[in-house]
Amino acid sequence: MEHTSDLVYEGKLIHETAYPQRAEKYEELQLDGIKIDFYDAKNKVVHEIKKSNKISPAHRLQLLYYLYVLEQNGIFGAIGILEYPSLRKKEEVLLSDVDREKIKKIEIEIQQLINQEQCPPPIESSICKRCSYYEFCFSGEEL
Repeated sequence: MEHTSDLVYEGKLIHETAYPQRAEKYEELQLDGIKIDFYDAKNKVVHEIKKSNKISPAHRLQLLYYLYVLEQNGIFGAIGILEYPSLRKKEEVLLSDVDREKIKKIEIEIQQLINQEQCPPPIESSICKRCSYYEFCFSGEEL
C-alpha cells in the first residue's frame, strides 16, 4: 500500500535527485516486510534518507528496526546512516541490546493491537495528514 502514496513517490524522487550515484552503487533490499532503499552489502550499511526538515525519533526507530530485521535474517554488524538532505545532516545509528528489547516490546504491542476485535480509534495529529498510511488509518472515518 505504501508504494502508491504521493508522499512515498516524493521521497523516492528525493532519493534519486539528492544521491543520484547511489542507485548504481547500492542495492534495494526487501526482507520480511521491509524495503531498504539503499543497502551497501559490502560494508553492511543501511542508508535511510528522509525528506523532512525535522529530525524525528520515529526516523531513528525505523532505521533501528531495519537493522534488527537484518540481524534476524543472519546479517550481523550492520550499521545505519540516517540522512536529511534538506538539513545537510547525517547520523550514524547502531543497534544496541536496549534497542533490541524495545523493538521486541513494540512487536508484542503491535500483535496485541492486531488481535483485538475492534480497531482502536484513530489518534488525530497534525502529522497524520503527511503520513503515507493516512488513508489506512482513516479509511472508514467521516472527517
